[in-house]
Amino acid sequence: MDAVYTHGHHESVLRSHRWRTAANSAAYLLPHLEPDMTLLDVGSGPGTIAADLAARVSRVTVSEVTPEALALAEAELEARGVSNADFRVADAHALGFPDGAFSVVHAHQVLQHVGDPVLALREMGRVTRPGGLVAARDSDYTAFAWYPLLPALEEWMALYQKLARANGGEPDAGRRLLSWARAAGFTDVTATASVWCFATPADRAWWGGMWAERILRSAMAEQALTSGAATEDDLRRMSGGWLEWAAADDAWLSITHGEILCRV
Repeated sequence: MDAVYTHGHHESVLRSHRWRTAANSAAYLLPHLEPDMTLLDVGSGPGTIAADLAARVSRVTVSEVTPEALALAEAELEARGVSNADFRVADAHALGFPDGAFSVVHAHQVLQHVGDPVLALREMGRVTRPGGLVAARDSDYTAFAWYPLLPALEEWMALYQKLARANGGEPDAGRRLLSWARAAGFTDVTATASVWCFATPADRAWWGGMWAERILRSAMAEQALTSGAATEDDLRRMSGGWLEWAAADDAWLSITHGEILCRV
């Protein structure tokens, strides 16, 4: 059941995660939130989405799997002056809260990294009150699309897929969310999709530069080298591919996400 988090918490990773907001990462959920609701954010990362959600509900409980990861979210919410939040170390497979404790349980880019996403969804449903919502959004790596079609980026994609699966995750989680929700016992499920798109010069420089660094210095890079899945020359070639993509005037990239809203 255990899985290893592929990305780790290098600053290049956190730079990407801190870009996320409720508007660009949880828009499918926002119309369903009410001021009197309580919300559990599972796997909050650095807490930027949780901080936005806290402004829309009565109380948010922020959870992460380790104290070190949770501290990142605590710092973010404290810096923003969020006063209606609690913080708990919790495993998505065994959340440690009473049945029906929350109005909404939310997870963004989490189920692709857990060892048993069906069990995690079942547990999310357990701690949601009757009539409440379980919400999840995950990217789908095979559905990434980019131009120009650079061999180094194809190589990067193959490496990421290999490492994520070796860690016990499922990088194509987005397309599987509906099936996982059904397997977890949910019968009232709304499945949707949305995309991030990076096409302006500033967006390309940010995304391409972030991955150019990330493929060289993050936990993923360490795993690639220690496992023998890639050499330092391979990683430098992929890093250069991201910089080449970012510098192209006609470069474009989209990231497709699956989304589910499950009524309990």
